[in-house]
Amino acid sequence: MGVTKANLERGAGILMPVSALPGPYGIGTLGKSAYEFADFAAESGYRYWQVLPVGPTSFGDSPYQSFSAFAGNPYFIDLEYLMEEGLLLKEEADALDFGSDETDIDYAAVFHNRFQALRMAFSRSGHKRNKEYKDFLGANAFWIDDYSFYMAVKFHFENRSWQEWDEDIKYRRKEAVKKYRELLAEDIDFWKFCQFKFREQWNRLKSYVNEKGLKFIGDIPLYVAMDSSDVWVHRDLFELDEDCEPVHIAGVPPDAFSDDGQRWGNPLYRWDVMEEQDFEWWCERMKANASLYDVIRIDHFIGIVNYWSIAADCPTAIDGEWKKGPGEKLMRAILPVIGDAGIIAEDLGVLTKPVKDLIRKLGFPGMKIIEFGLDCAPDNDYLPHNYSTSNTVAYIGTHDNETLAGFLNGCKRAQLAKIKAYFGARTAKDLADKIIRSLFACVADVAIVQTQDLLGLDNAARTNLPSTVGQNWRWRATKEQLSGIDTAYYRELCRMYNR
Repeated sequence: MGVTKANLERGAGILMPVSALPGPYGIGTLGKSAYEFADFAAESGYRYWQVLPVGPTSFGDSPYQSFSAFAGNPYFIDLEYLMEEGLLLKEEADALDFGSDETDIDYAAVFHNRFQALRMAFSRSGHKRNKEYKDFLGANAFWIDDYSFYMAVKFHFENRSWQEWDEDIKYRRKEAVKKYRELLAEDIDFWKFCQFKFREQWNRLKSYVNEKGLKFIGDIPLYVAMDSSDVWVHRDLFELDEDCEPVHIAGVPPDAFSDDGQRWGNPLYRWDVMEEQDFEWWCERMKANASLYDVIRIDHFIGIVNYWSIAADCPTAIDGEWKKGPGEKLMRAILPVIGDAGIIAEDLGVLTKPVKDLIRKLGFPGMKIIEFGLDCAPDNDYLPHNYSTSNTVAYIGTHDNETLAGFLNGCKRAQLAKIKAYFGARTAKDLADKIIRSLFACVADVAIVQTQDLLGLDNAARTNLPSTVGQNWRWRATKEQLSGIDTAYYRELCRMYNR
């Protein structure tokens, strides 16, 4: 079977999480600010808008640890649109506390108050009579009922992980499933309503984005959270013991960035069982994401070929071992179901020959990060002059890296001198602009800049510091900041470098 995905059209892109958009009520949404951002991106000459995963977030607020690999984040449902529909009063939303700092997301405040507003809207909604709602349930039958049931039970047990629920429903015993479905029928409907509204607003925004000549790049984690409807419902697909505890978990081995490696804690897949089922769960997952995004970036793509398996009782990632993943078998199963959607392979990390060979064979673009090359060693693969193929997506840094200003502020004088020499910058002040120009000028088909770097923000605006919990995923832009970006300047860069 010779299915491959075509290379991405040459263009520039901007990395901006939905959560980081400006606006009222504590967190970015799919409302007016999202449309204004699409206008800004189009006026700047960009062709791509990359977002982080848009699933419902769990402990630590990471979009890479979600309650579902299929669902959308209810936080992103725009309350002002619900007001326009007559489902919510402005004074009701204004009476709730969503935090007081427009540049920061107070997740505790959002969690405690967002669902109050959504439940008010749900109580007034006639969505169950709509053909669109029935069509939505039919189109998402693989996951919507399981997810909504899981969330209803989860809230019933005070938001505890499903492993801590009463034993009968933890193990999904038939009598317990029947009992809780009856007991929580209205709550189950509420969670379905949230997904319907998320998807309704997302589809409207995506149509607008595409009409503007932009494509959405979406990001999906390779692994799913232990505390998720996916693991609770499909326990046979994951490495769990008879007590529903993980046997082995995901992570990466020690490297230059971490002496202990990274212990992510996600349960590993039983790839043999998935293969016996023709990778049905993965096919459904990719089909769902292909309906959300124009291009799908698969995070930690290397884990599909070879993955680091850590015993669940090991406190670090040091004592893991490499295991062989499904590789080409999985990709051949999912490619036919995603239609015209493109794929980006996040190939950062231990890039073995089998990983390189598979990416090359399937034609997927890989990734380059300029910040990884700023030791300025002439043979560093991450410096623009060493990009060996145009079939590449190049970044200055991603959500996991320092902002450009933060990185440069932390450089010692000797390193900064090397960087200035490489990019032809006379002063530290114009260095960031020279680096952005180099990104636009490079051979990579797609060049993506974080919004924080266009704004020149330091590490106080960093999106995520891996292996830490508490202050990540919180940054938001203000309208004033975004309106201060020189769209004409970046539009000219796009023209100059054929983007």
